[in-house]
Amino acid sequence: MGIRRAVILFLTFICINCPCFAIKIGLQTQVGKTFIGSSTKAQIINCDTNKLIFEMEKMKGYEMKPYRGVIAIKVDGKWNKMSTSKIIIKPETNGFISVKRKWYRGQFKIVNDGMGLTVINDIPLEKYLRGVVPSEMPSSWEHEAHKAQAIAARSYAIANRGKRAKYGYDLKDTPEDQAYGGASAEKTNTNEAVEETAGIVLVCQGKIVPAYYSASAGGQTRTGGQVWSHDLPFLKSVPSFDDGIKKNGHGVGMSQYGANNLAKRGYNAYQILKYFYANTKFARVKGEY
Repeated sequence: MGIRRAVILFLTFICINCPCFAIKIGLQTQVGKTFIGSSTKAQIINCDTNKLIFEMEKMKGYEMKPYRGVIAIKVDGKWNKMSTSKIIIKPETNGFISVKRKWYRGQFKIVNDGMGLTVINDIPLEKYLRGVVPSEMPSSWEHEAHKAQAIAARSYAIANRGKRAKYGYDLKDTPEDQAYGGASAEKTNTNEAVEETAGIVLVCQGKIVPAYYSASAGGQTRTGGQVWSHDLPFLKSVPSFDDGIKKNGHGVGMSQYGANNLAKRGYNAYQILKYFYANTKFARVKGEY
């Protein structure tokens, strides 16, 4: 009970200012072509003028490619040049956009940067996390492990905002940053884990931490200094509770298998995170996210 009471105090009284933002996720970077569809009608808007260029029909695929500094779209078998290098695709309310054979929430930006097309999913953070948790952790695992994953992923995303700014987005959709499968990956129980922890992050020395995690650490987690060039105060080496499972990943921070095993032992999400991340507190970010 003592631990639970402390957690409640942290969540109630520690708040951190965090700009209201939608996170930008790179789905494709500098590709020669892309295929886009929408579950509803969707508008293609010129980023420079904010004017409507074209209205996509629902459940119809469109091919796009870079063409002489702008973007071309194939409609009914014919290529049409759009007089801009940057477009926004906005589906109707509750619509989804299809890219890479997956459905995604939010809106999209496509840019021809001279090296190819970059496709960016612009999405509210909490909706982004719905596509991260089941992509990073099996949906059949323990609910408290899912909640721990949601908080770790939220902390990582906020702390790493702008990491891929040279490409025009924040994070990739791969395990190089965080695996993200969009709405196609969502499960009811993992969505609940995101909702139950909405806005909660890990903080060390007044800053949201990039809560590194990996599938398994092979029995013992590693410090930041053992993997990178320097130690970090929230990363300590501890038994990872994933004995018998081959090390998979950098082994720094939370072991996902370890988190699930601790949840099976009765640990809640906050106890799991406090175990893997030293010198941390919990905070709730202010504003919309």
